[in-house]
Amino acid sequence: MNPPDGEARAALRPHADAALVSRSCEVADVSFGSFLAAGDRHRVHWAAPDGLEVVGGGAAARLVADGPDRFETLREKAETLFSTVDHEGPEATRPRVFGGLAFGPDHDADGVWAGFPSASFTLPAVQLTRADDGTYLTVTRYGPDADAEGAADALADARERLSDLPMMRPRGEKPGVERTEWLVDRAEWTEQVASVVDRIRAGDLRKAVLATALRVELAAEIDIPDTLGRLRRTYPECYRFLVQPTDGNGFFGPPPERLVRREGEVVETEALAGSMPRGDTPEADAEFARSLLESEKLQHEQRVVVDTVCEQLDAFGTVGEGDQGVRKLTNIQHLQTPITAVLDDEDTHVLELVEALHPTPAVGGLPLDAALATIRETESFDRGWYASPVGWFDGAGDGEFAVGIRSGVAGGREATLFAGNGIVADSDPDDEWDELQPKVRPIMDELERDD
Repeated sequence: MNPPDGEARAALRPHADAALVSRSCEVADVSFGSFLAAGDRHRVHWAAPDGLEVVGGGAAARLVADGPDRFETLREKAETLFSTVDHEGPEATRPRVFGGLAFGPDHDADGVWAGFPSASFTLPAVQLTRADDGTYLTVTRYGPDADAEGAADALADARERLSDLPMMRPRGEKPGVERTEWLVDRAEWTEQVASVVDRIRAGDLRKAVLATALRVELAAEIDIPDTLGRLRRTYPECYRFLVQPTDGNGFFGPPPERLVRREGEVVETEALAGSMPRGDTPEADAEFARSLLESEKLQHEQRVVVDTVCEQLDAFGTVGEGDQGVRKLTNIQHLQTPITAVLDDEDTHVLELVEALHPTPAVGGLPLDAALATIRETESFDRGWYASPVGWFDGAGDGEFAVGIRSGVAGGREATLFAGNGIVADSDPDDEWDELQPKVRPIMDELERDD
């Protein structure tokens, strides 16, 4: 299926004479992977560690924005989209848009990122929501002719089609890996790191996050819903997301880091910086964790991120910093500090918080302008949506976003996996290369066939 033409795209845009009508009903638990696999264009998936999980297919409406004003453009379009909402169903099924943004506003939607604009959010036409109290099917209609009767009829049709899906989707075989190639090899990477270290030592730059990518040729076509299902079992403590705006490539992954969550006046975020591998034994694992807590380099890296996030949120309300700990994931562990804020203005939209926080020092650097200039001058590939905000928001301005790391973009028999490291004054280039390797493993492990 080809991307929508201009007329079709226009039909999905918010407009003043349109209404948003949404109807939900409880259904027996079904395979979310099968639901995703049954759709094509505008597939989205969002799962948070605290339980909310949503999969959506089709688009009732889309919010798309480009350029330096993309956050403001999104908010304006969202205000139009959510101006007239008729929703019947549990609170968890309320209309939300799902998507994300490119790392920078000058994103070029080409190559592996074809179909991904600088910012894109979809209001699913049909979605499944798994909440604490059950599983729900929701159908949403948007436009000048949207009404309750049409939404109810569409819900009945969707429910009938849903009955054909299994409760559990059989686990498919991993596609297998034929060949891999780093877009920046070890020699070039260590040279890049050394040049950034020299720049940090010589000037005002304190930290820059360098990234690279691993191109993977697959033995068979990737089944993204199946891959997400395996990631759910392997990384239950992480977010999981998919944004697939066309029937081409999908951007997905199990990021560990929350960028921001807004619920009413309460804001939650965190600083996640500094990493060590997991140990093969409890004793080795504890030793790596101790090294995290005692490393001056990693503590400095973490402190920089905490201070910066607190400063950025201070403009919005009263900020509090929690106790530092170690976040243990399946194959890696990080220093983690929770951060909260109480908003002075309850009308603050989550996108305003996202705009203020992105890119965090954990994926950009400090000072930000100098770090971004260094990234542009040093990196030799397009980050696209890597390390960018991915998540959802609703008509009240509530929402939640993760940082799109531990991620990849894939389709057919090709995948591109991303990884990055924070470079500071005492970074060792060879150590930084070694630290990159486990960061592509979350997805790579689900592509390689077991021996």
